[in-house]
Amino acid sequence: MNKKTRFSPFVTAEMFVKERFPDCDAALLAGSVTRGEDTVTSDLDIVIFDQKVPSAYRESLIAYGWPIEVFVHSLNSYKLFFESDIKRARPSLPRMVAEGMVIRESDFLPRIIEEAKRIIEIGPEEWTDKEIEFKRYFITDTLDDFIGSDNRAEAIFIAGTLAEQLHEFVLRTNKRWVGKSKWVVRELNRYDPVFTEQFVEAFSNYYGTGNKNKVTELAELILEPFGGRLFDGFSIK
Repeated sequence: MNKKTRFSPFVTAEMFVKERFPDCDAALLAGSVTRGEDTVTSDLDIVIFDQKVPSAYRESLIAYGWPIEVFVHSLNSYKLFFESDIKRARPSLPRMVAEGMVIRESDFLPRIIEEAKRIIEIGPEEWTDKEIEFKRYFITDTLDDFIGSDNRAEAIFIAGTLAEQLHEFVLRTNKRWVGKSKWVVRELNRYDPVFTEQFVEAFSNYYGTGNKNKVTELAELILEPFGGRLFDGFSIK
């Protein structure tokens, strides 16, 4: 079956669960296809709940012409993953569950979905003053490397590190979830689309022209409400 004739995401997910996980307790279709953000290379994210599995696992495969990522959990393992995602401030599993489309219902599934939605709504733990200071210092260090570098190849990768640090700082100091890869922009947009446009433009301008001014100005604007750059007097004990 080629891409032109393959079944819809939901129908495919239903068939897949019926064939590969006939005895599971519950299942959800998640990811970009449920949000209308899918592209020609999108896969199907399917979350399986099965009380009989000894431990969680993830599997990638091709079925019915679709690339499929399966996330299999017991009623204990999903809680551990929820907790881990909260600690790292990237709610991958809670978001999949909260936004997922039910393939197979169960008595406990609505409770798990509500739990995931609460996690998303509450957001990550607030950073302490010490954590903010720590992050300020390392952003300052990266920014200094970026400004001082006269090696274009090195500066490109320094800029990538700086973008990651700045996105994390903005979102965490506003008690927002952070992202990785394409989710950097998605989480920034959830926070403030106007700021996101400014953020993307600063780095896009640097990559296109080599001019560092907009990135430097952006970094200083982000740090300014928290005391600006930090080097003198900083210590790790």
